[in-house]
Amino acid sequence: MNDAEIRHNFHRKRLRQHHAQKGTLVIDELGLNHGKCRADIAVINGHLIGYEIKSNKDSLRRLEEQVKSYNAVFDKISIVVGDRYINSIPKYIPKFWGIIVSIRGSRGAVNFHVIRNTRTNKNIDPLAIARLLWRNEAAEILQLKKVSPKVLRQPRAVLYDHLADMLHICELQKTVREYLKNRKNWRCPESPSQYDGLYPLLPTL
Repeated sequence: MNDAEIRHNFHRKRLRQHHAQKGTLVIDELGLNHGKCRADIAVINGHLIGYEIKSNKDSLRRLEEQVKSYNAVFDKISIVVGDRYINSIPKYIPKFWGIIVSIRGSRGAVNFHVIRNTRTNKNIDPLAIARLLWRNEAAEILQLKKVSPKVLRQPRAVLYDHLADMLHICELQKTVREYLKNRKNWRCPESPSQYDGLYPLLPTL
């Protein structure tokens, strides 16, 4: 089975409850690190949860860099793999990552089995969390914090630095989660030059 089939069934079977929960957002292809990496599936509620999918047809060549990006932002992380990788995947990921294997049943259904439970990630990077915001969102938060108009006119990198420095990590995480959940239009409202490489994505329906 390929990535698309695993993803479709994972949403339908493993994430059904999250999709139904008020105040929870489930999205595909969440851009991390200004779009340099994308989380296959992200669940945003009281936590930020990431899922990376590696089907039997996928390579693990990029996984090392993907792990770094996931570790910087997600509270909990799991990798969903085809049975081809069930024995080899532990050496590629941290011990706090969960492992879920996707297996096709005798009647053709895609089933999921938890091989290792996820644990809380203690490697969160405040700057990486701030970078999940669009520039106008970061500016709005800083404006509410009474930051000077001069600072608000600075490039987005400066705004993210201010957010990471000013807000306690717990407050920053909660604030960013709320902005992501309340974002009405996941298509960028700014021009490409203003946006500078971060690609917003459509919520999963």
